[in-house]
Amino acid sequence: MEPDVKADVKPDEKADMEVTYRGTVYPWHCDHMGHMNVMWYVGKFDEATWQLFSSFGVTPEYLRAGGRGMAAVDQRISYRREVRAGDVLVVRSALLEVRSKVIRFCHRMENAATGEVAAVTVLTGVHIDTGKRRSCPMPEEQLARAGAMVSDIDPGI
Repeated sequence: MEPDVKADVKPDEKADMEVTYRGTVYPWHCDHMGHMNVMWYVGKFDEATWQLFSSFGVTPEYLRAGGRGMAAVDQRISYRREVRAGDVLVVRSALLEVRSKVIRFCHRMENAATGEVAAVTVLTGVHIDTGKRRSCPMPEEQLARAGAMVSDIDPGI
C-alpha cells in the first residue's frame, strides 16, 4: 500500500507523473550533516531526465546517430525534506511545455517509504546540433510524442 501523499502533492498529479528513477541513498551520498548532499540530488534528477527523454524518443542512439544533443539552460531546485543514508527514493517526472527546440519539464523526488516530497526541480532543455553547437528543431516524431505527454501539473516552484 502506498503511503499518504503530503498536502503539497495532489493525488491526481502523482498519478499523472511518470516514475523515472528509483534508488537508494548510500552513506557516501551524505555530507557532514548526515543528509544527502546537493550534488546527489542533481545526479539523481539527471538520471531521471534521461529516462524521461527516452520515453519520447530522445535516446542515446538517436542523439549519437543524428549529431544531436540536449543542453540544460535553466534548472531550479526546491529542497523540501532531508533524506538520509538508507532512504529509498522515487523520482516522478512530467513534461510541462514542448516547443520545436525547447522542452520544459519537472521532477519530484519522494521518499518511497513516507511519500514526503524531498525536492522538486524544473528544468529547461534545448535541442541542439552538436556539430554546429546551435539549437535546432526536434524531429516531428519526437515533438508529437513529447507533446502528447505534456501535463498541466503545478510543480510548485
